[in-house]
Amino acid sequence: MKNQLLSLFVGLLISLPGFSQSSYYFPGETFDPSIPSPEEFLGYPVGDWHTRYDLIVKYFEKLDEISELAELKTIGYTYEHRPKIILTIASVAHLGNLEDIRKTHIQLADPSQPKPNVAEMPSIMHLGYGVHGNEPSSAEAAMLSAYWLLASQSELAQNLRENSIVHFDPTVNPDGRDRHSQWANSNKGFPPVADPMDREHNEAWPSGRTNHYWFDLNRDWLPLAHVESQVKIAWYHDWYPNVTTDFHEMGTDATYFFEPTKPFGSENPVIPRKNYDDINVRFANYFAKYLDEIGSLYYTKESFDNSYPGYGSTYPDIQGGLGLVFEQASSRGHLQSSQRGDVSFAFTIKNHLVSSIATMEAGLDNRTYMHDYLREFFETAVSEGAKDPAKNYVFGDEFDESRNRLFVKFLLDHKIKVYENSSDIKSGDYSFKKGKSWIVPTAQPQYRMVRTMFEDVKEFADSVFYDASAWTMARAYGMPFAPNASIKSGNQITEITASSFEFPTGKSYAYLIDWADYYAPKMLLALQEAGVHVEIINRPFTAKTQKGDTKFAAGTLMIPTGFQKLEAEKVKSTIQELAKENTQQIYATTTGLNLEGIDFGSNLVGAVTKPKVIMVVGEGISGTEAGEIWFLMDSQLGMPITKVNTEDMGRVNLYDYTTLILPSGNYNFLSESNITHLKDWISRGGTVISMKNASLWLNQKGIIKETLVDTSEEDKATEPKNLPFAVQRDHEGAKSVGGSIYMAKLDLTHPIAYGYQRAEIPVYRNSSIFMKPSENKYLTPIRYIDNPFLGGYISKANLNKLSQSASVIISPVGSGRVVNFFDSPNFRGTWFGTNKLFLNAIFFGNLMN
Repeated sequence: MKNQLLSLFVGLLISLPGFSQSSYYFPGETFDPSIPSPEEFLGYPVGDWHTRYDLIVKYFEKLDEISELAELKTIGYTYEHRPKIILTIASVAHLGNLEDIRKTHIQLADPSQPKPNVAEMPSIMHLGYGVHGNEPSSAEAAMLSAYWLLASQSELAQNLRENSIVHFDPTVNPDGRDRHSQWANSNKGFPPVADPMDREHNEAWPSGRTNHYWFDLNRDWLPLAHVESQVKIAWYHDWYPNVTTDFHEMGTDATYFFEPTKPFGSENPVIPRKNYDDINVRFANYFAKYLDEIGSLYYTKESFDNSYPGYGSTYPDIQGGLGLVFEQASSRGHLQSSQRGDVSFAFTIKNHLVSSIATMEAGLDNRTYMHDYLREFFETAVSEGAKDPAKNYVFGDEFDESRNRLFVKFLLDHKIKVYENSSDIKSGDYSFKKGKSWIVPTAQPQYRMVRTMFEDVKEFADSVFYDASAWTMARAYGMPFAPNASIKSGNQITEITASSFEFPTGKSYAYLIDWADYYAPKMLLALQEAGVHVEIINRPFTAKTQKGDTKFAAGTLMIPTGFQKLEAEKVKSTIQELAKENTQQIYATTTGLNLEGIDFGSNLVGAVTKPKVIMVVGEGISGTEAGEIWFLMDSQLGMPITKVNTEDMGRVNLYDYTTLILPSGNYNFLSESNITHLKDWISRGGTVISMKNASLWLNQKGIIKETLVDTSEEDKATEPKNLPFAVQRDHEGAKSVGGSIYMAKLDLTHPIAYGYQRAEIPVYRNSSIFMKPSENKYLTPIRYIDNPFLGGYISKANLNKLSQSASVIISPVGSGRVVNFFDSPNFRGTWFGTNKLFLNAIFFGNLMN
């Protein structure tokens, strides 16, 4: 405790004029004077300010410029066009031979290649920092760590430079970091204010934790929804580092955490036990030694999740390396009081600095061991895959080419081998057609990722999850798939090419677009933006087209060549151009008289209103859920969406919009006059899309009248009367639904299901809100099947509630309606299988009651 208090005291001193930064961060070290320290370059001691990202980049550019031991590479750009950089530090000989070293190293990940002589190979380490922008100490530690490795004259640093290649990613989330840095710096006091109530320590919504679209990038290594993760994973698979770090911050009253994480309960089922039982323990001894030397308190094994594959500390574990999570008690600003005294920004940086150096030493000492493990990992993956009874997974959706293309590309991005399916086959409950389905063999180096994509996990060692308990990505894409032991595959797929559809020639009475394709909504919006009049056909029909007699489902778009404001040739050329851009098959017919079903002039055919959407954001609203919606509108639809802050809702005239989106959140900020305006707007034809507890608020205010599932008496009868205090967290935590997957049933005749061809659909649930189906028998278009559980964790009590509840309910309000979603159709930007449910609510909400 004495050493801990001394460290805290020294952390306070660093902001005083004349204090030696080197003696604080690097006591007793000597450095190459030709290499500028971060303090010399920035003009202030590290820890005095939150360093802007552009200055971090410039410092790394300076190191690249002046040292022959450093090489800087830009691997991509964020949404706000900040560069994503990697600084590589190694000996002159290694940097001069970097590409050959890389190629030799990644042979270890390919058992079909001869194993190189690992005794002669350098250790490959990747030090990653700052995935959460408002956990800022790690990016400062990144500068200090790179400086130490490049300039320190210590024996360890020299040995590392000669026998390792260290890649530094100073900030995984540059956009979020700068959002937080601006906040902390602009609210800094002189002297710093340690009171946790001070504005500096209470960052405004949405905070700097997330990226531009308010996504948590520490969940995106698996989904790859965002550019930051996409370029990072592409870079990662170019290198397969032996060790990867993931530095974080936690509550101010905590101490310091390093792995191992919670045994069994927080471990991923596909990762070999050797990772947890041996390698983690080896490295932990180094972290303890370094933190002991500076007197910092720390703990291990009690908390933090290592099961979800999308973490920066878990994904490397599924790639034959070691992923390491570190958590530092945060100053959330420059100085904040805690139960152990004031925590300074400099102190938080120092702990991450010493852990960085400890990681490098451990990686170097275990160099050959980690190389051997990398080869062993992929060899055992192939052999285990060969023993898997499945042998292959076959997948494909014959109705949705765009979603197929997205999923195949996703598998390839994770280096999973995919092959053509060369014959029509039936496997499980599905039929798969040649040319519209693909095969993934289990006997391949990425077998453990194959399991991640296709395997439903239902049994766990724990019932409390820090995050999602289910992540089967084939379910997220809504992809029909089945294991099959007897399939013969065709050619291997190495790249994705978009289909080229032939546009119909000659004179047309109307053009038709099948709504089943994932990008049909994007096509519709583009047509509306171009001034083309589009109608929707609300019943199935069969038409004579250039493809012959063609069956179409309800929800098909029809573009009559009459009733257009544009000239006929302009309409045709616009449709042709947009169809090519959006890879859509266009059908043409020369008559309005159909072979079967309704005709094009039926009263069941009507104009599609161009939507104008507004969404509530701000304090009290779920930033991640709002971000998922914003990202969907931008990236997959190309639709401008008005985001209005909670405090500005009183100024909004809802009659300027067709659709109001209410993400999960607290809506008690709305005044009675706001609520009256909302009720009036809905009753006159407005559409509200309400997410989870936003529906509870609407129910409470009497705007909708739905009924919660009540099992309180059953719960009371089964609840133990007495339990030990120590099991409180586990017992109560098991009652939440942290994220799991269920099978639901669609009413395919309802507009919310337009574009879907199968009645069953996987849905993702991460809330414990259970609402009974509507009393109106027509207005619960999505409900769970009798045995809905597909994967993840759910308690028996909650599964009982789920069986009595609805996934989506339409609540009529006068001439308008509320579309209530109790699951997460846009979860993490990758639930492509349920996105269209949400988009249907936007385009066809006015048809839903």
